[in-house]
Amino acid sequence: MNTLVGIILGCLLTVGVVYVHDTMAASPANGEADARAIVNWDVAASEWHHVTNGVRTAWIRLNNDFNRG
Repeated sequence: MNTLVGIILGCLLTVGVVYVHDTMAASPANGEADARAIVNWDVAASEWHHVTNGVRTAWIRLNNDFNRG
């Protein structure tokens, strides 16, 4: 159980640090001309939307199969 919590916490920490880095790198006050973001957040949001829709669809299908049987 501790391992699972550690893995989840590590993933959340990694995403959080990358997000902070990207927002600081994209800031105009930074003064760096070629600062690039690590993650394309528009693509990440689109992929997250696809994943959540897939999970939602699978859950509905599973729930309907359970209720029928």
